[in-house]
Amino acid sequence: MYELIILSLLMRYPMHGYLIAKIINDIIGPYAKVSNGRLYPLLSKLEQEGLIATYIDATQTRKGERTQRQYQITEEGRKRFHDLMMDTTSNPGDYQKLFLQKVAVLEFLKSGERLYLIDHYINYCQAHVLHLVAEAEDYEKKGREYSVSTYQYEATLEVMRHRADQWLHEAQWARELREKEMLRIEASEHTTSEAL
Repeated sequence: MYELIILSLLMRYPMHGYLIAKIINDIIGPYAKVSNGRLYPLLSKLEQEGLIATYIDATQTRKGERTQRQYQITEEGRKRFHDLMMDTTSNPGDYQKLFLQKVAVLEFLKSGERLYLIDHYINYCQAHVLHLVAEAEDYEKKGREYSVSTYQYEATLEVMRHRADQWLHEAQWARELREKEMLRIEASEHTTSEAL
């Protein structure tokens, strides 16, 4: 996930490591933080792989201050960013977190690619809802057969239903994203046809 976040940040403009760390921590916080001990080796790895490059920006450094290395994305980094964005099979258990990172940078994809990702996410959410509803129904029928207390039985059902509701809400949000994307496509097509 950090690789995607770093590349997506650099898709907009070059940044120094401190700013990258601050933005990542703002995104994933308040309890999760990326440490310098994790960030800078990752930046170094991305540089070694040719996905990013560094340079010293003399205009950003005042006299007597330590020079700051700026990171910028390379053409290979842009290709890797695109591959990461379109990947819907890696880390299926963490895909919700990944998708939330992708939403902020969908603008760098073609409209068909954006729709593909949004539709995939809607299906991902619906699969969770169907699974949780089916499991809750099964537990409701068979749960009394297990040797659990009434409290545990009812609490387990409540949690399963709550999680299904969360995924329903997430799916609705994704449908709204899709509607906005369709409006953008229609507006773009309308503008293009007027120009002809």
